[in-house]
Amino acid sequence: MDSSSVKQSNGSSSEASVSTADEKHTDESTNQPAESVESQQKAKARAEKAETIRQACDAYDIETLISYATTEGGLLEDELRQRAWPILLRCDESARLDDPKPLTDLSRHIDEDQVQLDVDRSFVYYPSAPAGELSEKKEQLSDLIIQILRNHPMLCYFQGYHDIVQVLLLVLGKQKALPAMTQLSLFRIRDYMLPSLSPALKHLQLIPAIIETTDPALRQHLSTIQPFFALAATLTLYAHDIQEYSDIARLFDYLLAREPVVAIYLFAAIILSRREELLEIPLEEPEMLHFKLSKLPHPLDLDGHILRAEQLFKDHPPESLPFGAWKNIPSCSVLKTSRDPYQKYSVEEAERLFERQTRQLRNEERRKQALEFAWRHRRAVGSMALAILVGAASIYIRKKGLDISIWSYVGWLRGAYKG
Repeated sequence: MDSSSVKQSNGSSSEASVSTADEKHTDESTNQPAESVESQQKAKARAEKAETIRQACDAYDIETLISYATTEGGLLEDELRQRAWPILLRCDESARLDDPKPLTDLSRHIDEDQVQLDVDRSFVYYPSAPAGELSEKKEQLSDLIIQILRNHPMLCYFQGYHDIVQVLLLVLGKQKALPAMTQLSLFRIRDYMLPSLSPALKHLQLIPAIIETTDPALRQHLSTIQPFFALAATLTLYAHDIQEYSDIARLFDYLLAREPVVAIYLFAAIILSRREELLEIPLEEPEMLHFKLSKLPHPLDLDGHILRAEQLFKDHPPESLPFGAWKNIPSCSVLKTSRDPYQKYSVEEAERLFERQTRQLRNEERRKQALEFAWRHRRAVGSMALAILVGAASIYIRKKGLDISIWSYVGWLRGAYKG
């Protein structure tokens, strides 16, 4: 606002104060307002960062890309993300997956009805576009999801998967989004595409363990509630909860550059940043605590939370967490198989890991059912177990020839008692 406009709205005294302020905020060397100089410096720094990212993409320099993805502003813009994300996900032209089969050659996936229901309510917050363009995007979104599921039918669709896919579709376009989302599904969110959400719930148990390492008092305050409040955010890589396109694109820079477990550390960092407001909620109101934690803070200091998550991860890596939280994560979980950002797995290896996880889930379910059955019928089971134990003991005694000596001893005791 210039001084004349200020004069019109606030009078001559305001004009004088603005003039004085302008004089104070002038760079003497360039005779330009300090704000203008600062803006030029930021623009120059941004241009230099963008050029460094392009060079890193050209050189396939993953380490540099990871570094810039975790710093303020991330990878800056979609033009750079279109080059960097496929490299970070190992699905660029130099390391592409096998070409998918046409949809017409593949059998229908069992979850396709649910896919359509979710696609119908997609693109709620972004992009802002005419109805015809949104309709076309929804068709592309549906095709992408169905293509992935039909080419990898063992994967189970979950509600919220479409939120992740739509981010990749908007940033990368349909052609690049397909291999990128396939890679993401197999190597980063595979645990969420199993027949059960049990592995995802195990992931959440890392959150109280992370908080314990930094703030035991806060962890104790939250001990009355399970960390299920973080399920929607972590399950969808925050795409379900973040409403600004620029924010979710920037967050994906970070999540795609780092190993999968950082999504859990990020939620822990967000909780720690809300310490004061959480401690103000009485322990007698666990429902209010759960509600507060299930909603991300607004406004969301994304860069600040990312930096805090990085520091948490550095200071307290997964292997060091208390309560045996990391030990409870299966060895075939993506949290453990994707620790090394430079390690490469084949699709076949991902499918084998998926099968191992599925078998483990079945075994866990059988054990759970057996324990529940035993508890419901504990009296009958207890009597049966005692009968089996007595019978087994009798057989053992007879085989060892101990029954004669025992009964002889019992007879001697009876005779001694009568005497």
